[in-house]
Amino acid sequence: MSTSPADFNAQIIEEFRANEGRVGGMFEGATLLLLHHTGAKSGKSRTNPLGYLSDKGRYVIFASKAGAPTNPDWYHNLKADPNVTIEVGTDTIQVVASEATGDERDRLYRTQAERVPQFAEYEKQTERVIPVIVLTPIETG
Repeated sequence: MSTSPADFNAQIIEEFRANEGRVGGMFEGATLLLLHHTGAKSGKSRTNPLGYLSDKGRYVIFASKAGAPTNPDWYHNLKADPNVTIEVGTDTIQVVASEATGDERDRLYRTQAERVPQFAEYEKQTERVIPVIVLTPIETG
């Protein structure tokens, strides 16, 4: 019996919250965050567990979709509304999403592919340039 992506994500989210941001299985030791965003078409709240890279106080996520030929839905949702919330460990952080371009995009993706070789494979599996999204915390107070 296979698990739907929604069920799989729900299990990861539950484990993430139960273990202060840590999960096991295929994501053992991975740096994960929970991305809270709003569906651009549906208007529904969405949450996706995503691997991230820390860079100069920012959180960097990758629209790899495991090397699929199209971008993940969350990418389109962030383009429509870049003001989102993430959970990192036990913290909830307001961030603004922007797409990295040029040399910065290449540096960030290369760094992630060196840390997690699967990302180099994703890049080989698709003809699209995998978008790199920078989540910059919004100063509050």
